[in-house]
Amino acid sequence: MLITVIDAQGAGIGSAVITELRKKFDRQIKIYALGTNDAACLNMKKAGADGAVCSSEKIIRFLDTRSVDCLIGPMGIMSSGGIKGEITSEISRAVFAADCRKYIIPLDMHGIFIPGTRSLKIKDSIAEIISDIDKHL
Repeated sequence: MLITVIDAQGAGIGSAVITELRKKFDRQIKIYALGTNDAACLNMKKAGADGAVCSSEKIIRFLDTRSVDCLIGPMGIMSSGGIKGEITSEISRAVFAADCRKYIIPLDMHGIFIPGTRSLKIKDSIAEIISDIDKHL
């Protein structure tokens, strides 16, 4: 199974996801980190990603040319200008167009409220994602 984790800035959420994926699945899965910058890529590699793709252009090319089983990231990856402007419209389009299961981690930010997620902690979202991946493995 090929899992992609996409994040920006310092990849705190992406790194946490990768750490938990490795704890649960060890080397049963292959994880690619898709980072908008070098710091995001480096931090996700340190967390246990098998490979990393850094920069907007490379993320788009990766998603356009590779078949992945699922994509995980914070909700900012779905909108142009997301994650403090690091997500381009091209990245958000590539994410949306990717023919795979997408796990979007809800965050109460930017005036966007998703009902049912107010008291949901990031660690609980990650646990639910891992549980769902385990069912499909």
